[in-house]
Amino acid sequence: MTENTNPLGKYYRQPQIYIKLPSKGKYYTADVFTPTETGEIPVLPMTAKDELAFKTPDAMMNGQATVDVIKSCVPDIKDPWKMVNYDTDTVLLAIRIATYGETMDITYTVPVINESLSTSVNLPALLDGVSGIDPQDYATTKSGFKIKIDPLTYKKLTKIQIAQFEQQKIYSNVADSGLTESQKSERFAESYKKMQNINIELLIDSIAEITTPDGTVVTDAKQIFDFISNVDTDHQRDRTVVGRSKIPVFIETAVDEINRRTDQEGCTGNIRSSSDI
Repeated sequence: MTENTNPLGKYYRQPQIYIKLPSKGKYYTADVFTPTETGEIPVLPMTAKDELAFKTPDAMMNGQATVDVIKSCVPDIKDPWKMVNYDTDTVLLAIRIATYGETMDITYTVPVINESLSTSVNLPALLDGVSGIDPQDYATTKSGFKIKIDPLTYKKLTKIQIAQFEQQKIYSNVADSGLTESQKSERFAESYKKMQNINIELLIDSIAEITTPDGTVVTDAKQIFDFISNVDTDHQRDRTVVGRSKIPVFIETAVDEINRRTDQEGCTGNIRSSSDI
């Protein structure tokens, strides 16, 4: 039997970079991630179809485009929805490098002087920084509570981000509506309460168990929720530091790079956070 070999097969895309996940796959089952002997997984460049997926607003909003692109470019990750957040940052950065090269140009406006500048960010250096993260499963607050952290998956983060976006849209619509000030205040209060509940949900989802200072271990989700809802402000400051959902690490690193370049330009106003980009 003659094998029908496609003569174009030798031109198919090949892995351009190999990476190690910060989590080392310890949170994943066999149906989510296929580990390799070396611990490094190959990353392919995006196809034209993948690029089009990132240009589809609805697919970007609900996270499906990101999931589809990760499946296409990192075959060892079978279910990207279940990836933990810091692994997702690493994989997306690697896909960017594999597809477009090792630098990324950023144009930004410097606060205070409102001058537009541009810089090139060294992506492999950022990838090294992200990949070198040592995720900790436990954190101890100043009050003596030991908290076991359950990393948020991409699916959980996407669900919460969609809810936040919807509430922000409602807030904007109310502000521009013809409602009376009293009605606006009522709607704003309702929207604010929902946003608070979303943030609490994010926090609860990131806590697997809490060990009290006297050694009692609590794993019941309702009891943890009641604790978060009823502790005083000192405890809240502690758990906020532990449970806060951070922006992607490589974005913060990019901000640092921009600040360094800004200093070299002799500018007086630095970018203070990623929201300034």
